[in-house]
Amino acid sequence: MKFSSAILGLAAIAHTASAHYIFNQLLVNGHVNTAAVRQPQDNSPVKPVTSTNMRCNVNPGHATQTVSVNAGDSIGFGVTVGKIYHQGPAAIYLGKAPGAASAWDGSGKNWFKIAEWGVASYNPFSFKSLNQNQFVTTIPKNTPSGEYLIRMEQIGLHVIPPESFMTCAQIKVKNGGSGKPHKVAIPGHIGAGDASVNVNIYPPYPKSYTCPGPAVWRG
Repeated sequence: MKFSSAILGLAAIAHTASAHYIFNQLLVNGHVNTAAVRQPQDNSPVKPVTSTNMRCNVNPGHATQTVSVNAGDSIGFGVTVGKIYHQGPAAIYLGKAPGAASAWDGSGKNWFKIAEWGVASYNPFSFKSLNQNQFVTTIPKNTPSGEYLIRMEQIGLHVIPPESFMTCAQIKVKNGGSGKPHKVAIPGHIGAGDASVNVNIYPPYPKSYTCPGPAVWRG
């Protein structure tokens, strides 16, 4: 059993370079937008989870648009090359900009989670994000109006410490509500020692799992 686990681990590491991905599309009510996306420079993962690069990736490109959406609209991210290869959780966060989203670097305790994709099965241990190329949710109807960064995050648990992939896009929420979600800072939403990002996903498989970060706010 130890031998098979080691082989699986080595295989995962060997595929690392070819298995990375970029969330380069913002999906709004089924329509693709790339102008509002702060495009990552490449598909390299971010380490560790306490890095400031966890916010919106390493020196991402400049977005040329802030797209308007309504509270209650469908929103998400897409991958145009390949699919999610690494086992691990995924999540979508909103970060309330103190002013214009285009001028905000994502710092401060302004982020809250609006969706997550956790475990699909425990034997074998697998995640709902595996082999997906689109992650779509709904902006909670009680989300306050204003400008936001919307952030996609997927964490590959094939190695410890994990490899994280993220992208931010700029949106303006209209016709919102008066909700008061619990907000966190990024980094700070996941601790370096958090069990959810230091789990062994190979046999013997875990029997329980909780996604990293705060609870999902549904408004």
